[in-house]
Amino acid sequence: MFLDDNSLRALLLSFIAGMSTLLGAFIVFTVKKRSERLVSGALGFAGGIMISVSFSDLLPTGNELLQNYAGEKFGLILGTFFLLIGVLIAAGLDRFVPHAEEISGEQYKHQNLFRVGFVSTLAIGLHNFPEGIATFMAGYSDIALGLSITVAIAMHNIPEGISVAIPIYYSTGDVKKAFKYTFLSGIAEPVGALLAFLILRPFINDITLGAIFAIISGIMLYIAIEELIPSSRQYGYMKTSLVFIFLGIVLMPLTHIVG
Repeated sequence: MFLDDNSLRALLLSFIAGMSTLLGAFIVFTVKKRSERLVSGALGFAGGIMISVSFSDLLPTGNELLQNYAGEKFGLILGTFFLLIGVLIAAGLDRFVPHAEEISGEQYKHQNLFRVGFVSTLAIGLHNFPEGIATFMAGYSDIALGLSITVAIAMHNIPEGISVAIPIYYSTGDVKKAFKYTFLSGIAEPVGALLAFLILRPFINDITLGAIFAIISGIMLYIAIEELIPSSRQYGYMKTSLVFIFLGIVLMPLTHIVG
């Protein structure tokens, strides 16, 4: 398929937006030693981010697209249906990700923390994939709109990168692994854009994008409520966890100001 200037520009914008996730991973360079209070805060922050992204970004966008396709009432019903599908998918995947519940003490915390980082990588990668499609389509049709969306996505990808890098780094002590998993979550965005360019353009419409956004909203809510928030409280810093949960929730809507 011919790569014209519009397509090249749109692919570049999606790559910039996705790789901004790596900026969040640079937080590991500021960490001198392991702090359970910081781990607790980082996990709570990640949980707050996922809840906020789901309710202030993914689900409203999904509902709007589905309502454009099916009308106001039936669109909302479809949005709720696909949200529940996402929850069920996450619950099903959860059974295949290794648990460390038979291990107690510090070894349990260590393995569970890596697991939290792993599922966060999956969730944010899934989130970034349709964002890459949306960035490509916007950048392809309108450079100004594409730039605006790229900046907005980049701003909220940075804290998402933190939410992946911190648990991976603290569970392994390996900066390279923290960057690798953060990269994997971010590269899903340009991959989504590339697939949009190569394959999906004829099939992208309001109902497919709306369903994808609603499903991923359900996946992120499950991971936040089942994985991130309980893990953030296992270290005993309940107030720290709570403060950072709300910090994540209030921060994400503010990242759209620049958009």
